[in-house]
Amino acid sequence: MYKYRVSKNSGAGSWVVQRITGLALVVFMIGHYILMHYQPESGHTYEAVLARMQFSWYRIIDLSFLVLGMYHGLNGVWNIFRDYKMRPWARISVLSGIILFGLAFVAWGFVIIFSIPYLS
Repeated sequence: MYKYRVSKNSGAGSWVVQRITGLALVVFMIGHYILMHYQPESGHTYEAVLARMQFSWYRIIDLSFLVLGMYHGLNGVWNIFRDYKMRPWARISVLSGIILFGLAFVAWGFVIIFSIPYLS
């Protein structure tokens, strides 16, 4: 059931990137929490979000949060699957499904963020 991996296929690079994205997500999460819950003027209405999104930095932060979160989460799911000895077709199928799911949701997020209009 469990398969020992030799060092070249150990996933060490994936492990390092997982930790880096986790740290970045903690920083983004703290910033998000402070902005949304300790700034009474920030608001949670459509108008407040629209006003915030007039600044490109908020869009960049949201897109970064989206990409880092999706990578971090789906890489974690893939690492769970990597722990088990799967047949090659199963490994390819699982990884393909994870990649397609991630790309679809990241694309959906990009469409939503870029569809918010800039007001003149």
